[in-house]
Amino acid sequence: MRQVYITRLSKYLPNEPVSNDDMEGVLGMVNGKPSRARALVLRNNGIKTRYYAIKDGRTTHTNAGLAANAVKGLFDSEFPISKLELLAAGTTSPDQLLPAHASMVQHELNAGNMEIASFAGGCCSSMQALKYAWMAVACGVADTGVACGSELLSTWMLASRFQAEADNWKEIEKKPHLAFEKDFLRWMLSDGAASALLQDKPNEEGLSLKIEWLETISYANELETCMYAGAQKNADGALIGWNEIDPSLWAQESVFALKQDTRLLGNNIISKGGDFLASLMGKRGVTADDIDYYLPHMSSEYFKTEMQDYMTSIGMDLAAEKWFYNLTRVGNVGAASPFLMLEELFHSNRLKKGDRLLVMVPESARFTYAYLYLTVV
Repeated sequence: MRQVYITRLSKYLPNEPVSNDDMEGVLGMVNGKPSRARALVLRNNGIKTRYYAIKDGRTTHTNAGLAANAVKGLFDSEFPISKLELLAAGTTSPDQLLPAHASMVQHELNAGNMEIASFAGGCCSSMQALKYAWMAVACGVADTGVACGSELLSTWMLASRFQAEADNWKEIEKKPHLAFEKDFLRWMLSDGAASALLQDKPNEEGLSLKIEWLETISYANELETCMYAGAQKNADGALIGWNEIDPSLWAQESVFALKQDTRLLGNNIISKGGDFLASLMGKRGVTADDIDYYLPHMSSEYFKTEMQDYMTSIGMDLAAEKWFYNLTRVGNVGAASPFLMLEELFHSNRLKKGDRLLVMVPESARFTYAYLYLTVV
């Protein structure tokens, strides 16, 4: 098995940053009325600006296009994209059900034939893509691989996507307010892409990130679905998929909207991630002294204090100066967020050889977690 290094990182954030005050102007008002949840959600999540692939009411990029732009940023005349052998791509929000997302990104790249792998799901899909690329390079299947995460979630959050449901409320004389489980995520998620170049040798000049280990786990065997789309959830926690639902209800009940059970989220997202970290501390022998930078993908700053307290309780007490995240500036970009954090820190001139990084990625869909440990070389 060969050592594998992240030698370059790139990002692509569409258009100009959007402030909290301008969000509803971009996404629109359901039934022509301001959201009841927006102020509360924004106060708790701490996000100040984010990016949308929407401008003047029109979509400016596809998800595949966002990912391709991030991948192109990894290459230049000295190291052309023609050297790319493997592309692994993860996303929550592909542009279509089929073809697979990586196929569409490859087409946008126009970089020749290559091996591709698509990973669908939530935030951990990009870490699963990274693990695939890492193992391929480590095994000698490829010398040059790219892993990327991208999201085009704004188009899922447009008011027009919920208008049929609002119109249905009027017909049955219900109060036309969007359910919190749907409205909540409209003010949490945004667009963008980021990518990492993996090679079997570090950069001859400048820094690289040596991948020490990448561990993932799923708790789907014991926990019910928390975040979902293209389905309805029964009282017993079971999902009914879109293909079992009358098509006439798809729009009326916003079946394809992204929804989240905030009760389940609050009860499990910190504890399960902490339990997995505790097991890795034993398995990998890592302690707080072995971490110089901690990069947590948080959906909201609301969870930060609880996360700190839980980590302290398991013996992972990290000083405030070790924490690095950019949620407040770029927003929660789902599968792109881990790479967006890494990209910003990598280009910040803060890293030095020997620094050790721990990246934490939770996924609430049915509670999956990933931890990535890197050494700066």
